[in-house]
Amino acid sequence: MTRRLRYAPSPTGKLHIGGARTALLNYLIAKNTGGKFIIRIEDTDISRNINDGELNQIKNLAWLGIKADEDPIKGGKFGPYRQTERLNIYNKYVDELLEKGIAYKCWCTPEELNKEREKEIAKGNPSPKYSGRCYGRKEGVKGVKPSIRIKVPTEGEVKWDDGVRGIISFPKKDIGDWVIRKSNGIPTYNFAVVIDDHLMEITDVLRGEEHISNTPKQILLYEALGWDIPKFFHLSIIQGEDRKKLSKRDEKTLQFIHLYKERGYLPEAIFNFLSLLGWSPEGEKEIFSKEELIKIFDENRLSKAPSFFDIKKLLWTNNQYIKELNEKDLQKFLNPFVKNFRYLSQEQKNLIFKTFQPQLKEGIEIIELTELFVEEYSVENELKEFVEENINTIKDFLKRIKKIKKWEVNQIKSAMLKTGSSLNVKGRNLMMPIRIATTGKKSGPDIASVLRVFGKEKTILRLEKFINED
Repeated sequence: MTRRLRYAPSPTGKLHIGGARTALLNYLIAKNTGGKFIIRIEDTDISRNINDGELNQIKNLAWLGIKADEDPIKGGKFGPYRQTERLNIYNKYVDELLEKGIAYKCWCTPEELNKEREKEIAKGNPSPKYSGRCYGRKEGVKGVKPSIRIKVPTEGEVKWDDGVRGIISFPKKDIGDWVIRKSNGIPTYNFAVVIDDHLMEITDVLRGEEHISNTPKQILLYEALGWDIPKFFHLSIIQGEDRKKLSKRDEKTLQFIHLYKERGYLPEAIFNFLSLLGWSPEGEKEIFSKEELIKIFDENRLSKAPSFFDIKKLLWTNNQYIKELNEKDLQKFLNPFVKNFRYLSQEQKNLIFKTFQPQLKEGIEIIELTELFVEEYSVENELKEFVEENINTIKDFLKRIKKIKKWEVNQIKSAMLKTGSSLNVKGRNLMMPIRIATTGKKSGPDIASVLRVFGKEKTILRLEKFINED
């Protein structure tokens, strides 16, 4: 049997870390087993949907290299995969459940339900369920459109063998009669997801652990309709720096994938990093291509322990991929960040790119590095005084670099070391005067690399200008 997995986002928000991880792991299982990966837009929460929610999800999944095997935009075997376009399908199964007596109409207003809930909480019941008072009631209530509820048995339990967590069970008495269609005619999530997964022949449902409490309701519905139940996998939560569940409002962590794209993360790096959140391969290797991950992915190595979103690890991972870019791809990757530096030729930009490529953790870092190469710069008085106190360092270094024939980083560093040895200076008193005199800044990237990009002539001119002004 061909395995079919799906990612079913709600367009109430943009593609975030948790959603991207879920999509990616579904994708890896599908591709590893020769199965199919489906994308379905669950847009029934109409009041919370945002205008570009769906497009943002699809575009950023595609940027990561995750594409559906059946097109959710143009339509495929089942047509456009948007729940709001499938209401007639859901209504058919609502009617079937009503006819079988498995579902019933509930005329309770939101106000009545809230009052009932508040009474139960006041009695000391922290998780009150609907009382079932409309069950068996035939007549309607004037001016009230009914919602439709499933009648849940109170005896026994719902049990399943979770692909991540093993056996999980819930007493049926704790579930309560739940709504499958709201009074406005819109199906609830737990109802529509079962209908869609069955009709789309989904064999495996892999999603976040927050859905564990939804699963008993869904299994009961599968059983009521006489359908095969898919294999459920509930992924571990992702924790932030505070070791709490990653929040979409966590300001320390970029939550949405498009923000990583804007900051200059490579999609391959994000793909690699996300694959290791809640899953681990055999061995110590940490950098994998997409093709390698598809080949080695083993769903039995999914972990139920919380995974940690380590931004330092992500930066390291991105740096590994940036370092491997060839000259053409590096230029394509970094050019958008420096398009405003029109006084630099593409050749000069390429030299800057190549020089700082090994140290870049985010593409956006190239902006500050490129700013070092402005034609005009100034030195603050406080810094100027420091360099004047170390003017002999500047003079000695200038004398030595004039003799350099091949202007390379190692030759520039050698000149610095010889200056330090000759004048018995090192560290701050050696490097900082040279940096300030040539860039006007007291800190920054490796100064020998900066001077390599400046070129011999420009470096000499800047040092001589500083000495002459002194």
